[in-house]
Order: sequence, then structure tokens, then C-alpha cells
Amino acid sequence: MDEDLARRHVPPAQVAELLGIDVDEVVELVQEGRLRGARVGSPARWRIERESVADYLDAQAEEARRMALWRQSNAASFPELWGRGRA
Repeated sequence: MDEDLARRHVPPAQVAELLGIDVDEVVELVQEGRLRGARVGSPARWRIERESVADYLDAQAEEARRMALWRQSNAASFPELWGRGRA
């Protein structure tokens, strides 16, 4: 395998360990397009782009942030949102 490719791509087991999920789930994320990867070599083995793992983690953090804001806004009353009434 090309050395540059090896630096930019990692095996699914490494990604699974980082994310705390099973290897099958990593492959599923690739097939869903949430991670970028491909089958390379002979015999073909999955390799995941390192950068896509960072992008995936950023997206997960953003989703968690938005969900927290959503829960917070649902807990607020309408007078609090519109500046009427007591806070």
C-alpha cells in the first residue's frame, strides 16, 4: 500500500475503537455516507479516511449541541421567550 495512502486511511477496527462502536457499525457508516472510505488492495479491505472521522466527530458534537439547545428551548415558557412575564 502506498505510504501516503496508509497515513491518510485507517482500518475500520481503529475507527471502531476510537468511536467505541463495532467494526460492522463503522462499515455501515461508510455505506450510509457518514464516513468516507473504500475497499482497497487485494484481497480488498476497508480503509477509512482519517479526515472523515474528524468530520464525523465534529458533526456528532454539533448535533449534540443543537439537541441540547432544542431541549432547553422546549423547557422555556413562551413568556420567557418573548420577554413578557417573569423569568
